[in-house]
This record gives sequence, C-alpha cells and structure tokens, in this order.
Amino acid sequence: MWYHKPVINKELLQSLPNLKIVASSGVGIDHLDLNLLSSYGVKVSNTPFVVSTDTADLGMALMLASSRRLVEGYEMAVSPDTEYFPADWLGTEVSGATLGIVGMGIIGYKVAERAKSFEMKILYHNRNQRKKEEESAVGAVYCKKIDDLLQQSDFVLLAVNLTPQTHKLIGKRELELMKPTATLINISRGLVVDQDALVEALQNKTINAAALDVTYPEPLPRDHPLLKLKNVIITPHIGSATKKTRRVMMEEMSESIQAGLAGLPIPHEVL
Repeated sequence: MWYHKPVINKELLQSLPNLKIVASSGVGIDHLDLNLLSSYGVKVSNTPFVVSTDTADLGMALMLASSRRLVEGYEMAVSPDTEYFPADWLGTEVSGATLGIVGMGIIGYKVAERAKSFEMKILYHNRNQRKKEEESAVGAVYCKKIDDLLQQSDFVLLAVNLTPQTHKLIGKRELELMKPTATLINISRGLVVDQDALVEALQNKTINAAALDVTYPEPLPRDHPLLKLKNVIITPHIGSATKKTRRVMMEEMSESIQAGLAGLPIPHEVL
C-alpha cells in the first residue's frame, strides 16, 4: 500500500482469497481495519523506523520556516512589485524558545535532539514518561497534563499516532490555552487537529501561526480557508519524502512481503 491505496475493505478481501499480507508504507496504520484483516487471516506490516529521521527534520524545517516567515519573505523578494524591503518585517526567535512536543515517540524524541542544538527549552506530553536518562540527554521536562505544555510553549509540535484518543486532540479549548504568540506544528495526522477550530484560532489571532505537513483531506479543497491565510505554511505530507528513505521503505515492504509469502517471521509486523 502506498498513500493508503488500494483501500483495504471487505469487498477487496473477499475478492483476494489467497492474500497473505498487506505491506503498508510509513508508520501510521489508522487507515487499516486490523480486526477485519485478522479475521481473513491477513498479516500487516509497516515501515515505522526508517521514516523517523526525515520526519523529525521536516518538523524542524517547518518550525524554522514558519517562525522566520520564509514563504512570505520569498514572495516579497521575488515579487515584481517590491521596491524595498521593510525594516519592520520581523519573525520569531527559535533559539532559546520553549518547544512543547506532544507525543515523545521515536519521531518526537528525534525532534527534541534537534531542538536541543537550538538551545530550546523542551517540554513533552506523552502517555508514559521517558526514562530519566533519556530526558536528561535532551533536557526535556515531562508534562503529565497537556494543558501545562500548551500554556508554556512558544511552539507546539504534534507527533502522535492517530487513534480514537488523539482524534481532534487539539481543538478550540486547547488552542485557547496556547499563547497568542505561539505556533502549532503538525507532522502527525490531519485529524489530530480540529481544523475548523484551527482556522478560527488563526483568523482571530488566538495563536500566531501554524505549520502543517498534514491536513484532512489531502489535498485540501482549493477554496479551503487555510489556503488563504498568510500565517499558515502547508506542505504536501512529505515527512518521509527523501530519495534514500523512500527507497528503504520500498525495500522493507518487499522484505515483509517475501517473509509473509514464505511463512517466515515478518519484519515490522503490526500485531
């Protein structure tokens, strides 16, 4: 499966009685009905680890691009109407700022490693607290309540899996808890954020900006209000989109398929 295609539903499974394995690209499995697949005796694999480095890099790229207003700056620099660069055209500091990471799994932790190099204060909210030595290595402070993280952070970065518990995790209430100067960065799944509430928060300056690699749907309708806001950067779900990583993803999917057909243990099987 690539980009959630083909759709794995009951009709497809009934038409493929010899199907043994579905190898899905990427880490997210929210598009798969694992119980349905299991009922047909079909195994599932994904590629959870190879995407983490590039996705963490993109999270930092989005934070930097949004804070320093790179897209707006580029448009100003190349516009045929530009006669001078205004001296009061300012961005927001990243170095020394507070980064709140929601979801401190592999990707979230790699973001923290990168943020440490920018001398950022790092807060994180997770289902489980990391080991003390892992926290110390990146200087991260655990927030048991997400509200504490939202209220203190200059940048809030979402790196959680989409589950029933994280569906619209960030809504109107959570956005209102954030600083009016804060930026929301989403590198997880679009449905982790209540998009209507986000549009309202951006329009009303409840928060300063958003940088999104994911939306719902993807792509957004061409008349969607998010596409019209200057304080939003949107990229086309490219967290893992580098030549090396995409090649390794394909290799891992092939290995899982071969193992599944041979009746061998499947690398990265989703249980």
